[in-house]
Amino acid sequence: MASYKKKFMEFDLNDQGEIDIMGLKMMMEKLGVPKTHLEVKKMIDEVNGGCSDAIGYRDFIKMLLGKRNSIFRMILMFEGKANETPTRPAGPPPKRDIRSLP
Repeated sequence: MASYKKKFMEFDLNDQGEIDIMGLKMMMEKLGVPKTHLEVKKMIDEVNGGCSDAIGYRDFIKMLLGKRNSIFRMILMFEGKANETPTRPAGPPPKRDIRSLP
């Protein structure tokens, strides 16, 4: 839960305890899926039921763990890609002969 709180606070731009339209827009751009203001507004309305123009922490957790967890899967996918380190073979390359060439 600490990582969820940290992720929430990263996009709470005005420190009000809510992710507003600009915070969610920034989150989607960071994930590589930019959205228009209308698309972001629609996402917020789906998450909180149209109650406000921002996503509270409780709604954020429901969004991540509930039925609408596609954003959470995207966050995990992109974080996983960011943490990947390319593996390089160790040692000298294997010896090749004429028959192994294409």
